[in-house]
Amino acid sequence: TILQSIILGIVEGITEFLPISSTGHLILFGKLLGVADTNFTKSFEIAIQFGAILAVVVLYWKRLIGNIENWKKILVAFLPTAVVGFLLYKVLKNYLLGNTMLVVWALAIGGLALIIFEICLARKHSPQAMAEGHLRRTHQEQPLNYKNSFLTGLAQSLAIIPGVSRSGATIVAGLLMGINRQVIVEFSFLLSVPTMAAATAYDLYKSAGNFSLSEFHILAIGFIVSFIVAILSIKWLLYFVKNHTFILFGVYRIIIAGVFYFLIILN
Repeated sequence: TILQSIILGIVEGITEFLPISSTGHLILFGKLLGVADTNFTKSFEIAIQFGAILAVVVLYWKRLIGNIENWKKILVAFLPTAVVGFLLYKVLKNYLLGNTMLVVWALAIGGLALIIFEICLARKHSPQAMAEGHLRRTHQEQPLNYKNSFLTGLAQSLAIIPGVSRSGATIVAGLLMGINRQVIVEFSFLLSVPTMAAATAYDLYKSAGNFSLSEFHILAIGFIVSFIVAILSIKWLLYFVKNHTFILFGVYRIIIAGVFYFLIILN
């Protein structure tokens, strides 16, 4: 329905760039709202993510237009995801999307991994690096070169599993390589443009012929809502990462996994 489309558009806009898995949230909220698990629903979950991605184009158009060096790194990072996505498209559409239990486990395990990663990272660089979730940078940071770009894209390909989080995988990979936190967060934003553009285009090419006019209308509403909300979400995240770790998101992932387990799976 239109109301369900608006709610899911808001959920997508908020979660796309946070390390908490937008796809996982769309699947779980869709179940909670009673949305039927159809091919259109799965395409909707893929396509409205591109609405959020357009927010990156609006906010970072100067970085995207005319900057060949940026595009080279983005395309190098995009390559492994494109290969994995193309080869496993049918597996994703038929078995992974809509798998509620998989999402819940991925959210919980990913949340625990995020907390452990941030604690280990802080202890490695400084015994006093973390106090009340606040971040202090004490280590030498590495440049975002072509090798690191490719490895970041390789990590992104893990997000084909709903609940893993595309942004979470890329950001953690960048931090493991010693890249500045804000630099890798912004690169994750930019990498999302070709990734989700390709995913949306390929899925619509495969499925759009089966959609009705009313379904396109529903899709357009979710697309626009996610775009508007994502602009606010990006600005907030950039402010947050300047002085905070991602432990809060790890805790949230575990809590939301538990909530959905009791609300959806046990009922």
